[in-house]
Amino acid sequence: MHKRVMDPAPPETSPEELIIAVERMVRYVRQSAVTGGLSMAASAVLGRLGREGPCRLTDLARAEGASQPNMTQLVTRLERADLVRRTADSSDGRGVLVEATEAGLEVSRQRRAEHAHALDLLIEELSEPEQQAVRIALPALARAIQDRHDRA
Repeated sequence: MHKRVMDPAPPETSPEELIIAVERMVRYVRQSAVTGGLSMAASAVLGRLGREGPCRLTDLARAEGASQPNMTQLVTRLERADLVRRTADSSDGRGVLVEATEAGLEVSRQRRAEHAHALDLLIEELSEPEQQAVRIALPALARAIQDRHDRA
């Protein structure tokens, strides 16, 4: 496979160009996962539950930027597919938690592996310096995001 050589002094990239690049990369990686036949929203919810554990429906809706009625519908569809279940919140008898089932966790793991494979294929197309830059930049951006979240 042909690998491009990174320019010694790349031209300045505008924030708009960076956003377009991130959007393309995220869309490509997300579309690479086919396990479970889930929508991007359903996959995101299942992934969040797998990473963070059980969550109240209202908190899940807020975290995913969805309305509560839309999240309720999505959770209902995931529940019918046996990917999530609702359980009583032991800290609040009126509350309900949503948690991933074993089947849901497995679908989430498989989708994450598909995402990782798609990203790896993209990175392999880059020159060595570009690969190193991506492997440094992406975790640095993830840390910055986490730091902002922790301060909020």
